[in-house]
Amino acid sequence: MVSNRLASTFGHASLLFYCNKNRIQQNKRMYKMKPFIIAALLLILTFTSYAQQKGTIRGTVFDGSTGETLVGVSVVIKDPFTGTATDLDGKFSLDIAPGTYQLQLSFISFQPLIIKDVVVRQGEITLLNNLTLSQSTVELKDVVVTAKVIRNTEAALNTMKAKSSVILDGISAAKIELIGDGTAVEAAKRVTGVSIEEGKYVYVRGLGDRYSKTTLNNMDIPGLDPDRNTLQMDIFPTSIMDNMVVSKNFTADLPADFTGGLMNVTTKDFPDKKIFSLSVSTAYNPNVHFNSKYLSYDGGSTDFLGFDDGTRAMPDYIPPTNQLVPSSSNATTVNQFVNQFSPTLAANRRNSLMDYSASLSFGNQIEMKGNGGKSPRLGYIFSLSYKSKYKYDDDVLYADYQKTLGDDNFEMIYSTRQSGAVGERHHLIGLLGGIAYKNKLHKIQLTAMRLQNSISSAGKFSLNNNSSAVGQSGYHATSDQLNYNQRSLTNILLHGNHLFEKNKWKLDWRFSPTFSTSDDPDIRKTAFTHEGGEYLFSAGAAGFPSRIWRELSEFNVSAKIDLSKKYNIFNHEAIIKVGAAHNYKSRDYDITKMGYQFTDLNLSFDEPDASLVLLPGNIYGYGDGNTYILPEKSPSNSYNSNVNNTAFYISNEFYPIKKLKTILGIRMENYGMRHTGQDQNGSRVLNNEKVLESSNLFPSINLIYEVTDHQNIRGGYSKTVARPSFKELSFAQIIDPISNTIFNGGLYAVDDWDGELHETYINNFDLRWEVFGEKGQNISASVFYKQFDDPIELVRLTSSFTSTEYQPRNVGDGQLYGFELEFSKNLDFISPIVKNFNISGNVTLTRSQIEMTNSEYLSRKKFEKNGETIDQNRDMAGQSPYVINAGFSYNNYEEGWATGLFYNVKGSTLSIVGGGVFPDIYTERFHSLNFSLNKKLGKNKKTKIDFKVSNILDQTRESFFKSYKAENQPYSIHHPGRELSIGISHRF
Repeated sequence: MVSNRLASTFGHASLLFYCNKNRIQQNKRMYKMKPFIIAALLLILTFTSYAQQKGTIRGTVFDGSTGETLVGVSVVIKDPFTGTATDLDGKFSLDIAPGTYQLQLSFISFQPLIIKDVVVRQGEITLLNNLTLSQSTVELKDVVVTAKVIRNTEAALNTMKAKSSVILDGISAAKIELIGDGTAVEAAKRVTGVSIEEGKYVYVRGLGDRYSKTTLNNMDIPGLDPDRNTLQMDIFPTSIMDNMVVSKNFTADLPADFTGGLMNVTTKDFPDKKIFSLSVSTAYNPNVHFNSKYLSYDGGSTDFLGFDDGTRAMPDYIPPTNQLVPSSSNATTVNQFVNQFSPTLAANRRNSLMDYSASLSFGNQIEMKGNGGKSPRLGYIFSLSYKSKYKYDDDVLYADYQKTLGDDNFEMIYSTRQSGAVGERHHLIGLLGGIAYKNKLHKIQLTAMRLQNSISSAGKFSLNNNSSAVGQSGYHATSDQLNYNQRSLTNILLHGNHLFEKNKWKLDWRFSPTFSTSDDPDIRKTAFTHEGGEYLFSAGAAGFPSRIWRELSEFNVSAKIDLSKKYNIFNHEAIIKVGAAHNYKSRDYDITKMGYQFTDLNLSFDEPDASLVLLPGNIYGYGDGNTYILPEKSPSNSYNSNVNNTAFYISNEFYPIKKLKTILGIRMENYGMRHTGQDQNGSRVLNNEKVLESSNLFPSINLIYEVTDHQNIRGGYSKTVARPSFKELSFAQIIDPISNTIFNGGLYAVDDWDGELHETYINNFDLRWEVFGEKGQNISASVFYKQFDDPIELVRLTSSFTSTEYQPRNVGDGQLYGFELEFSKNLDFISPIVKNFNISGNVTLTRSQIEMTNSEYLSRKKFEKNGETIDQNRDMAGQSPYVINAGFSYNNYEEGWATGLFYNVKGSTLSIVGGGVFPDIYTERFHSLNFSLNKKLGKNKKTKIDFKVSNILDQTRESFFKSYKAENQPYSIHHPGRELSIGISHRF
């Protein structure tokens, strides 16, 4: 024991000596470093003191005649004399001691602008956006304004719209900040001609997803749904957005694959002011939240982060099928394999909580050398957002109806009705960050974005199959369905912008790779057929229990370069643009199904309880258990596709005569899609073979007669294209487990369809009159005509009677006529008392028709009823006969109040084309009426409270089968319910 104590004492002494030795060495190093530390501290204190003593004036200067930013404008304060010049974005920044100053802006051939009473406060930024210089050919006196006047936030955007080469509508960051919208989708509701679908997707002029397109920073980017053209817009907080604009017609510098409209969201790179904001919100729906009947099921520990932790993963090793068929020799293998899967097959009732969301954004710009605004600058922006949302509907209905036989039998008959309840839990995480560097003539920007989204759903349904319908066996069943979908998207943008030769040449280049996934791990369906008071599994009725894994991964890389030069022709300034772009996409898709089997085909249960199916005693290899599982792999459900799209364009903007701006352009796109896969019976096998190839020219001509500086008459023609998606140009059969419908890829040759799905070409004609006023006021009237060559539509398979199956196909040629009226008007013309009130609206009326193919026409003729006359024309799928948007808003900037009532409705729209015994399916009107109110609090109005009411009219989303003289019958019915939300945000 003594020896142990001596050893312990010696150890402590050694340790103490070692620690002291280290401390002495550290003190020596610290002593040597002290001068550097002191110098660094003094530098920081000096910089901090300097920053605290001074304030900053920032602003953006525009050309009043073109709406473009001006580079090299002299910005001077005469007393004390200091100044700077605008950079390639038309922006300036000037550091100066606190006080009240007079700014003078001057530029060659422009009328000088003097801004009086510019107040600068210590450590704060005074923002003077939307400064406009007017061109001058004679010597005029200086224009003098006060800083207060510059609050007209829509002036620059209105000028940009009036002078744009395309029919343009949009909303600026300044207007978004003024109104107080929290997300991009809320702001998009205020853009003329835009309607919002499913609370997140943007459609323009009533045309569906196929003819609308969304880009981010002018680059193609796939959304969280890889089969949509439009990006999920509710993921972007408005604090990181610079503007949002919609181009309603085509010019050669834009991608050719849109027809209704192209919405571009531009994120900030150099925030004008320091951004550091935090927001939280919650929402309550009486039908959804705190509902003890809400349906769910146990998932993984990371579900709240938007991805599965492996709980739903397929086993790493799947034995050969012959080892999974029950026998005395492999009972252990069968039992172990079945037990690798989660035994949870039943949807459970539990209480639901309220929705909640939070977001954090910060950003700023830094002068690298501290030279009063003349040095290069760094800008950065970062945003993190999180959302958790519940959905529940206890009265969901999916149904399938057929026409009855007989010329005088008008009413339809159901083949299947599926009703019940569905609960969903949504999680979304959005992360965006960017950094940018610029000097007077060059800018380079790097932006990265990551999105992660998941939807976990559980449903209980009652199924009723009608034996009187064609191809139906007739049965009653009860079904539990558990689904999980997780999606991710990672995008990077590298962007450069450069000016050369006295700002005559402009070079813009962008490179943007994107990687996205969409996986459905372990979709579970368990349906009990009711027979003679028993519940059993029947292959000829509701089927056996099954599990499905779907995996999709997609890589997308886009690159483009644009070069423009200003020159003079016909005594006017003109711009010539040339550019090139390339887009590569590759997708891998795979489906694996596991089907449960039973050694006892007469197995029955006393009650339809899915939780009993995988009890240990029921699994083969354990006592009398008879349940086993076999993989069911269909080669047609695995494919790889890739696309290469190369584009070149040239465009010229000039004035052949005074006031007539002419934009001529032509774009060439070489598009090729290759596919690896095979059809359902293996008769057609493709190995990276071309399934679509085209080289086309897309011309455009736009004429703008400038009646006045604020009034235009526009006319234009362009050719655009709509292309099939990867899923549409495949052999895959994809089942929707909720509605029990099957999607068939367009390469699958069935009935009279040859499996040759190809592009749709559209000729577009536009004519528009527009007038722009102050405070964002405008009025316009448009007529447009579009001619479609072989449009793609979703068609019901007329030969499939036992299942509900659809397929995208090229149908007959189509045409669309439209009229659009838009307005936004301030009510100050009535009385100054109502100067803060504004009304806005737009109405789009269209008439569309498709010339049916001969096979569709004959299939409809076969079931023509007495008194019914079927000709070769019908409505165009996806096109609404009318779209109405209206808004009544109040905005008081000084008091910090903003409120509005907004309404939207689309007319009844053909969504799925029928034929033969199957009627057409129409999506019914949904009258969306929403209210928003926000109040900014505090001396500097840095705190904001938002209150919203969505779906005030408590409308139901419905789709119906329609047939001649028959009562409409439901295809799907959902009840979203009325929702109240409240949020609070603060800018630090």
